[in-house]
Amino acid sequence: MRKDPLHTQLCESLGIEYPIVAFTHCKDVAAAVINAGAFAVLGQTQSSPDEIAANIQWLREKVGDKPFGVDLVFPASVPAHGSPEELIAQIPKAQREFTEDIKRRHKIPPPKKTPELYDLGWVNKETPQKQLEVVLDEKVPVVASGLGNPGFFVEAAHERGMQVWGLVGKARQAKKELEAGVDLLVAQGIDAAGHTGSIGTFSIVPQVVAIAGDTPVLAGGGVTTGQHLAGALSLGAAGVWTGTLWLPCRESDVEMRMKERLLEATVDDTTFSNCVSGFTMRTLKSKWHEEWASKDAPPPAPAPYQLFLFAEIKQSGLDWDLPDFQTEAAGQGVGFITSMKPARQIVFDMVEEAHDAFDRVFGEDDD
Repeated sequence: MRKDPLHTQLCESLGIEYPIVAFTHCKDVAAAVINAGAFAVLGQTQSSPDEIAANIQWLREKVGDKPFGVDLVFPASVPAHGSPEELIAQIPKAQREFTEDIKRRHKIPPPKKTPELYDLGWVNKETPQKQLEVVLDEKVPVVASGLGNPGFFVEAAHERGMQVWGLVGKARQAKKELEAGVDLLVAQGIDAAGHTGSIGTFSIVPQVVAIAGDTPVLAGGGVTTGQHLAGALSLGAAGVWTGTLWLPCRESDVEMRMKERLLEATVDDTTFSNCVSGFTMRTLKSKWHEEWASKDAPPPAPAPYQLFLFAEIKQSGLDWDLPDFQTEAAGQGVGFITSMKPARQIVFDMVEEAHDAFDRVFGEDDD
């Protein structure tokens, strides 16, 4: 009888059933995925230290002693400190004036509420450090760095029995993080949602696997089906890192109109640009992207200043229901997501599809 190809090094390391990692900002999604036998990493860049502590406690109450992770980001190029008000005042004139022109031409009213993205933790270097202190104090089983080399806290995490994961988009980043002692690498292709590198998933994964040695590697970028999972394992990955897949699931706290748009989206409906945050990232296409790609547009402002320009527009788009200016981080795998399922069902469907894919190639197991 053939060994189950889905029982990987990741499963052994974490004590989980399936080599599927869900990256999500929603606690309910994380709990459902974990209780279905997979693993979840809760994105907490937009939470205060007190909120992070409360969210960790909530998740522990829902999953018991099952492991989970927390994702933070540590970009090297943002200011050392500064409140949203102070940083907004520093936005370069050309980008500020171009944004005001967009508002005038498209008749975009001011947002009704303070933009949620104003509170994003990585707009300075100070806030992520405070967030990290809570995660270390809580001894969360896994802490992942979505941006930036996590080497500076590897020793502190290991002293507490925690794993450190790093997301990389280039082989040279992988080498640096391996030298720093990370426990796992997520090789993330340009197919992925959010901030990523410029190399395709099917190219970056085997590159990182080749240099990782005994350190497990996850494949990220466009992974939304069991066929993707089977392909990732065939490339040498120990599992998959998934994100877009969970945005339109039943438990997700994403607004219903955005869930509907994600379900309607095709693989052609995403774009890779630095006009949202100042870093290149993949999101759903919008008028905002069209404006910044026009010949009259200045270059997007560096991070985090571009993010503040976008934050107000995004909030206005939500508050006043302006579909042309509504967007969401989404990978190219979004075109494979066509129905709103419970997170638990997504896990089980992915596992079944992966087994079916392996059976087609190798034949079914003998009883």
